Amino acid sequence: MAENCLNCSHTITENFCGNCGQKKYKRIDRKYIIDELQYSFVHTNKGFFYSLKNIIKNPGKTAKAFVDGNRVNHYKPLLLAFVLSGISAFISFKVIGVREMMDSMFAQEDVDKTFMESYMSFMASYHAFIMLLMIPFFAISTKIGFWKWGHNYYEHIILNAIILSFYTVVTTLIVSPLMYVFRHDQSIFRSLTGLSSLLMPFILVWFFRNVYPDKSLKSIIFRVLLILALVVVIISILIIIGVVGYLGYLIAFDPEMLQKMQKK
Repeated sequence: MAENCLNCSHTITENFCGNCGQKKYKRIDRKYIIDELQYSFVHTNKGFFYSLKNIIKNPGKTAKAFVDGNRVNHYKPLLLAFVLSGISAFISFKVIGVREMMDSMFAQEDVDKTFMESYMSFMASYHAFIMLLMIPFFAISTKIGFWKWGHNYYEHIILNAIILSFYTVVTTLIVSPLMYVFRHDQSIFRSLTGLSSLLMPFILVWFFRNVYPDKSLKSIIFRVLLILALVVVIISILIIIGVVGYLGYLIAFDPEMLQKMQKK
């Protein structure tokens, strides 16, 4: 029996409104609550693990399929990157204790508490979330690197979210366990903090080789090198802006701290 949608007044002839997508009216009862909870839980977890499985198997192929329109079973890429970054940060803070390890290294090297020490400790501790916030900037570099290859800037944001998701999974499964095992060996621990960065060029080549399967490997490698150079430039600019902003803050609100830094 047809009825009018209570949201947009469009005539409903099926279970959903063909205009706005709202479900046909059904009084809320126990079965409604159970069905909603079951759907929400199963659908969310199914999408999360489905996307995670496919990204681990082939992140580039998964990203290409998602951008091309195969999205119904997938978790939202930006949300996935955020969730995985949260998991990674929890492991870094609560399991490995990266912040404490960084502070310990500086303390044993008899280094005063300077801006650079604080900066390095902050970068190591909040690495996952910093990478997440950098997605829009990474998207600029990949958009420039693969200019005229068919994807707009916003699609590159999604591509970079999937890259970050894969990168986070790899570092969580490979680098984090090693950091935990060698957390009391500072020389090895220090080397491991840079290992994840060394993996990125290989991840990018493999990723974009599957996003653009019709392009040559040589052209992919060339553009990945260009992207890495652009990322270095972008990060350098952001660091300069951050340092200038921090110094400006000290000049305006904490001149005593600035004087202490100048003496060191």
